[in-house]
This record gives sequence, structure tokens and C-alpha cells, in this order.
Amino acid sequence: MSIDEILNKTNLTCEEIKQLLAAEGEDKKKLFDRALQVKLKHLDNYVHLRGLIEYSNICTKYCLYCGVRCKNLKVERYQLSDEEVIECAKLAHKLGYGSVAIQSGERSDKAFVDKITHLVQEIKKIDNGSLGITLSLGEQTEETYRRWFEAGAHRYLLRIEASNEDLYYKIHPRDEKHDFKKRLDCIDSLLKVGFQTGSGVMIGLPFQSLDDLASDLLFFKQKDLAMVGMGPFIPHPDTPLWAYKDQIPPAEKRMELTLKMIATLRLMMPEINMVAATANQTLDPQGREKAILAGANVIMPNLTPNEFRENYLIYPDKANVKDKPSQTQSKLDESLAAIGHKVLYNAWGDSVAFMRKKALGQ
Repeated sequence: MSIDEILNKTNLTCEEIKQLLAAEGEDKKKLFDRALQVKLKHLDNYVHLRGLIEYSNICTKYCLYCGVRCKNLKVERYQLSDEEVIECAKLAHKLGYGSVAIQSGERSDKAFVDKITHLVQEIKKIDNGSLGITLSLGEQTEETYRRWFEAGAHRYLLRIEASNEDLYYKIHPRDEKHDFKKRLDCIDSLLKVGFQTGSGVMIGLPFQSLDDLASDLLFFKQKDLAMVGMGPFIPHPDTPLWAYKDQIPPAEKRMELTLKMIATLRLMMPEINMVAATANQTLDPQGREKAILAGANVIMPNLTPNEFRENYLIYPDKANVKDKPSQTQSKLDESLAAIGHKVLYNAWGDSVAFMRKKALGQ
């Protein structure tokens, strides 16, 4: 099938997805142009912001790629105080972001679950609940997800990291703490509870093939997710996967493949939210803007107090670690205007796909 025929489809086969992911030259340009056209048709040129609060780097897991894995003894561990979290949320409201996203190392102990419940409830008190709340806190019980949903959170991001079980266990230990089936069950629990559920993968992993990436996109569509976050894999020197750094594509190729993944998924799921990940900007100073032009429509500016940011490095050399929120905002407005986009301030920026399903009672 020609590239032009594929670009006018939404129900793509694995082989058609692989053809798009392998596109070069004029075909690649057609893919990016079509993805932007589809996004503008369904979502306009608005970009939604989620003020990122990196609550804690204390983690009970030891994923083979992650710089804050519990077995990395070089990391200085921290947890923000309640006051620091609320101040971050108030700053998000002041800046007009409309939403916050609370991210943390993975824990499921009672003290942690209770604390997150309390923080969500406190954030909902700001300006009569005007802030939307996304959580990205890993695998929990369905009861915990329900508690957090009822407290006021309404979006949840749980990255599958690899929808191929064999690849999953090449980037995670194979033990009771890292269970592929449990990961899948947690995504199903989030959907059942009623969250706008998101997932995502890293692109350019060692051992990863185009078949794996095509399957990842089909997985997102099969689960009918509301949001997806995808970014290039960046190896961390204090992790086991660092030993395979010579087996990953060069930065430019990882970045390009990430953009193709975003663009292809935009064709497949025109109304979902997709994040322009910070990892894009880490590999390419224009990476965030390129992701927006390839089909992404969400950016997550970091509101974590600066003194903690360097201890939340899942990968090294993370972009914008030293930027102040006011600087970030002015840069965003300028860079987005330069590519014909604009921030939709003071809005939750919920998934159009999710809200449409909700309106239809699905």
C-alpha cells in the first residue's frame, strides 16, 4: 500500500504502522504533515499544560533503566512536605496552568496512600477545585485507585514501558515486584475506576524492534486510552541497561523515531492527549516543539522546587532542571507562537476522546 493510502486510514495494521515508522525523505514529511493536519482538525492548535510536581524519588522498585531505582545508592532521597506540594499547586493556579501532575517513585504502603489522598483533597480546595489533577504513582490496588479518584484526581498515567512481555523483562527484573501481568491489570483497574487513563513507552531501547513499537501503538488503541506519553530512551550510567548503551540508535535516530511514533498514533487516535516529553528536549533543543508539530498537544512544565530536581533524574542531563517557572512560561509562549500554537490557559485540558465517550455513556 502506498504511503498516501496509509495516511488516510485510522485502523492501521501492524505492517502499515511499521511502514510509517520506517518512512524516510518525502514519505516522512508526508507523515508529519498529515499528523499535524489531523491534530489541528480534531484538537485545534491549543497546547495543554500540566504543572509537574515530582513529589518524591523514594522508590521500592529497581527497574533496569531508571536512575531513581531503589538500588542506586548514589541518589539523595527526598519527599516534599505537604506545604511544598500545596505551594507548587498554588503556583500552577497562579500561572494559569489549569492542571497539575503529581509524579513519584513507586510505593504502595499505607502512609504513602494516605498522604496522596490527603494532598489530592487539599489541592482540590484551591479556588473551589479549579485545578485538574493527574497522578503518575505506579502500580496500586484498585481500592487505592478508587480512593484517589474519589478524593479528586481524574487522570492517571501508568506507562506500560513495553507491551511485549519478553522485552518488558529485558528492562525489568523478573520477580514479584516487577510483574508484567500486574501492570496490565492495573491499567484495566484504572479504566474500570473511571480515570482518564494514560500509558506510554520509551523509544530506542536496546533489544527493541519496529515490531515491538508497532505493537505498542496497537496496544494503546486496543485499550482505548485517553492519553499517551512517549519519549526517547536515554541511558543512565548508574543502571544495568547502561551496559547496552552501544546497542541503541544514536540520539538523532531515537528522536526521529519518537516523532514518527507520535505522528502515527495521532492518525490512529485523533482525539487523545499526547505529551511532548521533556526527554525530547533533552536530546534536541527543539525536541518539544518538533513533538508538538508531529501531533503532541500536552506539555508538563516542572514546578518542583529547584533544590530537589537534580535528585529526580530518571535519565541524565534532563532539560530545564535549573529553569524557574516564570522563565519556563515565557519561553513556552514564545516557542509555541513561533510554530503556530498557543497555550490554553486556565483549562483542565481533558481528553476530547474521553469526554466524547463519557457524553455517549460508554
